[in-house]
Amino acid sequence: MAIAGAAKRYGQAAFDVAREHDLVDRWDEDLRTLGEVLSDPGTMEYFLSPAVRQSSKEDALERMLPDESQLLLRNLLLLLLERRRFHQVDDVIATFRELVMESRGIAVARVKTAIELSPDEQEQVRSRLGEIMNRQIELIPQVDPEIIGGIVAQIGDDMLDGSVRSRLDQMRRGMAR
Repeated sequence: MAIAGAAKRYGQAAFDVAREHDLVDRWDEDLRTLGEVLSDPGTMEYFLSPAVRQSSKEDALERMLPDESQLLLRNLLLLLLERRRFHQVDDVIATFRELVMESRGIAVARVKTAIELSPDEQEQVRSRLGEIMNRQIELIPQVDPEIIGGIVAQIGDDMLDGSVRSRLDQMRRGMAR
């Protein structure tokens, strides 16, 4: 699923601010770490819970990002809290990561398959997509049994659909004509 709306705007704004202050690498590292911490359901539940005081959540973020060099990033996260958009923090981080990769000449490919790909299969997909797009590729694999088989890859605004489901849909439409 493509990231849209407010999360994309916040991610873009974060990237612009980080680039303006020459903090892209630092924010990239901090956001990766933050994403790992927030991947714990209990931690995310804490930040999303209406039972937890806003000031406690703000204190927790200040303890997570205590450095003076992290002030702008901390302010972004506080803004997400204040505007009740903290539930979108994963999408904001993903947007930021994609922009970092793009700035480094690396395309991010969200790849859906019906079953989980082995590391060798991931490398084959990465290599083939790299040939097609003529760029270095970073894969974000996802499992979606509804595609039945094959692969669906989204790279930026480009969608490559080689799924069995889409082939069956094409056959069905062809037979209906």
